[in-house]
Amino acid sequence: ENPMTSTRPLVRWLPTVLAFPLGGLLTISTVGSLTSPGSGLVGGALAGAVLGGAQWLALRTSGVGRAWWVATVVTAAIGTALGVLLTDAGTTTGALVLRGVVTGAAIGLGQGLVVRRSALRVAAWTAVTSAAWGLGWLATSAVIVDADRGFVVFGASGALLATLITGVALPLLLRRRSSDAVATVELVGAAAAR
Repeated sequence: ENPMTSTRPLVRWLPTVLAFPLGGLLTISTVGSLTSPGSGLVGGALAGAVLGGAQWLALRTSGVGRAWWVATVVTAAIGTALGVLLTDAGTTTGALVLRGVVTGAAIGLGQGLVVRRSALRVAAWTAVTSAAWGLGWLATSAVIVDADRGFVVFGASGALLATLITGVALPLLLRRRSSDAVATVELVGAAAAR
């Protein structure tokens, strides 16, 4: 089956959009606002556990193991803590987008490494995920009314955008037989086209 024409991976991936608000709710209810790298580390781990678990459930029939889940927990924690540190826990649009880019890059790198594809595909998945998370915060910042609460993840508008971007690119990361150069161009092109 050609991953470029199949909608099955995207259909399985789309419900993971719900993990963003669930992870965010869990974090704001237990950790509270992200005000320091420490709260970013814990909050990122909690949100990463929810998101990584949902994504793994969607991907396990594609041969992706539980390491995806673990990598998402660890890299969401590190990426969020680093993002909070770099932005001084800022909640301006620019700070949120930067935090998204940093967190998304960490998550994309971790997920790409556990899927065990070429360095080129891992780099492309890292770039796509980083851009998706940055754009997720950009979309959310246009509609969110209380960004100053210090949420760990973007809202529904950003979650939908990030899920669509990564969902379109995902089959190209997971494809087993393909020229790495062609797969990487297709991965970045598919994400940019959406």
